[in-house]
Parts: sequence; C-alpha cells; structure tokens
Amino acid sequence: MPKTDRITNVTADDVAASAGVSRWTVNRAFKKDASISPRTRAKVMSAAQSLGYVPDLGAAALASTRSNLVALLVDDFTNPHKLVMLERLTRALRRRGWDTLLVNTLDRDDTQPALLNASQRRVDATILIGIQFDDEVLATAHRARRFKKLIIFARQSQNPDTISIAVDDEAATREITAYVIERGYRNPLYIAGPPTISAHLLRKETFAAIWQDRFAQTPDSVTVPRYDATLAANIALDTLKARRRDDLPDIIVCENDALALGVIDTLRHCLGLRVPEDVAVIGFDDIPQAASPNYCLTTYRQPLTDMSNYLVDVLENADGTCLDRQFQGQLIIRNSA
Repeated sequence: MPKTDRITNVTADDVAASAGVSRWTVNRAFKKDASISPRTRAKVMSAAQSLGYVPDLGAAALASTRSNLVALLVDDFTNPHKLVMLERLTRALRRRGWDTLLVNTLDRDDTQPALLNASQRRVDATILIGIQFDDEVLATAHRARRFKKLIIFARQSQNPDTISIAVDDEAATREITAYVIERGYRNPLYIAGPPTISAHLLRKETFAAIWQDRFAQTPDSVTVPRYDATLAANIALDTLKARRRDDLPDIIVCENDALALGVIDTLRHCLGLRVPEDVAVIGFDDIPQAASPNYCLTTYRQPLTDMSNYLVDVLENADGTCLDRQFQGQLIIRNSA
C-alpha cells in the first residue's frame, strides 16, 4: 500500500522528551523573562525547531493576565509617514515580544465600529494612529470599558482617558519659525492638513501666533483635507496660479512632508518656479522621499524610534498614571529652504 502523510500536532511534551527536559522547562523557554539558562533554552529551541513545534499563544494568553497583543488602528494611508510609523512601531513591538492586530479604519464612520470591535478582542492596549479619533469617537471607545490602555501615537490628545505619545509640536514649530525668520523670509504661506478636534497637531496655530507676535501680521494659510501629495499639489496650484510673481510667497511652510512634496511638484512643473530660488519649501516628518535628489526637502525629523520604544515601555508599565510624553525632534536642513 502507498504511504500516506499524516499531520500530527507536536506538543510541548514531545519537545520535552526530545530535549531531555520537563514540560515546564519547555514552557519557560518560550517566555521572554523566564528564569532559564541560555544552554537549556538553546537545547529546547533546537528540539522545537527540529520537530516543527510552535507554542499555542492563545492558550498561553488565557493562562496569563497579559496577551502580549495590541490592536493598532490606522487611517490615512495616503500619508507616506504612516508607513514609516508602522515600520518603526511594529519593529519595536516585535523586538520585545509583542504582536499586533492591524486594523485599517477606512473613514470616520468606520472608526467607531473598528474601535468597538478591537475592544472585544483580548488585547492589552489599543494604539490609534490617525486623524479621525476625535472626542466623540474616543468617548464612545472609553464607554466600552474594555481597553486596558488607549494610546494616541504621534498626536497630542487632551482626553484624560488616553495616553498621548508625540513629538512636541510647539517646540518643533518654534524652531522652524526661528529658522524661517533667521533666513530672511518675510512672506510665508502656511499649508495645513485636515483639522481635528481632539488628537490634534499644534503646528499651524503656533506658527501663526509667533509670526503675529513678531511682525504684527497673520500669515496666509490654506488647508488640505487629506495628507495627500496630489491633492496638495492641486490646492497649491489653485492658490498660486493667479498671483503675480511679486505677490508669491517667498516660503511655503507645510504641516507635513506629503503636502510639501506636492507643493514642490506644483511650483516646478506647473508654475515654472525654482525651489528655493523663487519659493522655498519646508516640510515636517522627514519621510524617506524628503532626502531624495528630486526634493532635498528641509524638514523636521520626528524621533519615531525613541517614541516607539517608549510606547512599549508604557505597555509594560503597570502604573497607569502620568504616562503622556512629548519628544524633541531635529530640524534637518536641505536645499529646499
């Protein structure tokens, strides 16, 4: 008779027998902080690999007060900085033994159901990265009373039921504004992203307040409803195409890099202007494209690695008080301004 392959479930007992250790030693070997010698752990891992053993994380979580799983809710994927955030954050989580349930919230109407759905999973925290998490959404989420920790990442929130981990927008904008003034620019245009109610950026307001205080005038500004380079390019064209050359801004300060890239494309390819000789441009975030020869964008770098590592510290901190943190970034000078 021909042989038939049989699929068998390899258990911790099988690994224990192969490695010559107890079942409890096998369980400890797969726990990050368990007390076990490196030699014994290596012997268990070798046996597990040769047998194709994978521990049942669900069963392990049920036996523990912690699942080591976080729900990560993200929106606005037209913003390339979101991909950089996800890479840094998931790398920090995985390095320290945390897994991620990723949820793409399509729009504001989808955000509340997504949050409530996440609250029904056995997750240790829910992390929000996006622009759609306003006070109403956060209040609905908190009423579910299922979240151990509700973390706003890369935005500042005044909601008392959340933990906010973000760059210090006000300090960053003060540094950007000081650079603009020092370089002699006097006719700025500020291009802001979509306004939000709770998880908010303080860049446009800070820039306008400093400019008003220094020069007794409010700088021109326009708003782009999404962090989308193509949309920003179109709005910049509509804003500038009818202006005379001597009425153009001498610098355009953008709330993030996606907007700045779209603005540079419009200036060069639609209006025939030079950057920075005719109009300078500054962004915010320092996405990978900012350093390319096509843009050489002056921008403000967020310390995403430090922010991500701190977020994991928060997850592993049993103390739930005073965990909000603001980080200092770095102004990156390139050719665009």
